[in-house]
Amino acid sequence: CSNSIKGAVGGDDDGDDKEKEEEAERERQEAIREAEERRKEKHRKMEEEREKMRQEIRDKYRISSSLSLRFYLSPTIVNESANLIIRSKKIAEEVLCKETVKEE
Repeated sequence: CSNSIKGAVGGDDDGDDKEKEEEAERERQEAIREAEERRKEKHRKMEEEREKMRQEIRDKYRISSSLSLRFYLSPTIVNESANLIIRSKKIAEEVLCKETVKEE
């Protein structure tokens, strides 16, 4: 209430107020930046712990990480790769059959 009276009377605190506001804004921005860095670090550590747990599970059940990643990313990718494997086996069998026919 006394600040509004000083301003009304003709006090020349506008320059000081702007400097204080700018300083307060810089401090606020710095606090926001530090909080964001702490948050990112916290999430990075949590993800590292999760990955350690995932690796322990993979090791325990002898799961390769590439297969588990494919499964979690998209089951259709695994199905498509299984189809490719089956197709390549069929092609190999056909080649062997043709070779045996040629030999006879």
